[in-house]
Amino acid sequence: MAKVALITGGSRGIGAATARKLASEGYLIGLNYIKNKVAATQLSDELNKDRKRCVLLQGDVSQESDVLRIFEELDETFGPLTHLVNNAAILQPQTKLVDMDANRINRVLSTNVTSAFLCCREAVKRMVNGGAIVNVSSAAARIGAPHEYIDYAASKAAVDTLTKGLALEVADRGIRVNGVRPGFIYTDMHADGGEPGRVDRMKENIPLKRGGQPEEIAAAIAWLLSDDASYVTGSILDAAGGR
Repeated sequence: MAKVALITGGSRGIGAATARKLASEGYLIGLNYIKNKVAATQLSDELNKDRKRCVLLQGDVSQESDVLRIFEELDETFGPLTHLVNNAAILQPQTKLVDMDANRINRVLSTNVTSAFLCCREAVKRMVNGGAIVNVSSAAARIGAPHEYIDYAASKAAVDTLTKGLALEVADRGIRVNGVRPGFIYTDMHADGGEPGRVDRMKENIPLKRGGQPEEIAAAIAWLLSDDASYVTGSILDAAGGR
């Protein structure tokens, strides 16, 4: 049976690294993106160089209609989904709670939490012979990200709770649900928050004294999806350099 993986937010950073890693391990890839078509197309072309192993799936996974269409397109291209990586997320400019408005809070929660719920729901419907889901969380869920991104931190804590609860709901169906909590990783997301050099500023506070690379997180995701992790479910793996 073909291994078919959907990666949300797959055009850059951890999502792109995960797509490369899974493609190298023989997965067929559904690569979701919302607006960065150039980057997504370049990655798809790279993965399809030798044979067709990646399909682009544009859409906003916080919107139910887009999620339904994305899964239907993947069904038509590669067949039923067997693996899901919920990676899509946004980060807003650094600020304290007293300066956050409802539009910002709702956008973060919708993009980071609602998307994971919707994609998990559609994935579980298709995993009739078992499967695996990895939800990409953040060390911020443990730390709280005060003075900067407590809305983002709260959204990732919700993802952790989804991971734990869903793992128990679907364990008897042979579906495993786990999470990865990255720490300070060199990705473009920090620029979205207004500080491109944030990892370098914070690295002395990390026990390993360095930021992480997207490929290191991709390796953790790939392991949790694999049969090597066949007895692991409801777990959240911290990949934060000891922080």
